[in-house]
Amino acid sequence: MRLNQVTVPARDLEKSIAFYLTLGLKLIVKSEQYARFEVGDGTDTLSLHLAGDVAGAENGARVYFECDDLDARVAALKAKGIQFDSGPEDKRWLWREVWLTDPAGVKLCLYHAGENRRFPPWRLKD
Repeated sequence: MRLNQVTVPARDLEKSIAFYLTLGLKLIVKSEQYARFEVGDGTDTLSLHLAGDVAGAENGARVYFECDDLDARVAALKAKGIQFDSGPEDKRWLWREVWLTDPAGVKLCLYHAGENRRFPPWRLKD
């Protein structure tokens, strides 16, 4: 089994599309109520679905994007007007991460973990 995509709500589809384009995602599908993006090399996707009331989006699922060039990417995004909620900072779980919020209130994490993403020292043995 593989993860195909994650879909998050959007209050204003055009505003959310612009936000994710600024993050560097590639728009591949767009309709009046839906948009889908390729992430990175295109093997992963993220989609938006227009939802009138997305109350609670800020307390819902979190979306994580791994970046090999985290600090440079954050600086470039700040230069484009993206605002961050925290970081970047090194965490005790051996990731370097920064948090931001999309226009609908969905929480996003940009992070770099390297080998610790899948193989932290505390990983359970197979």
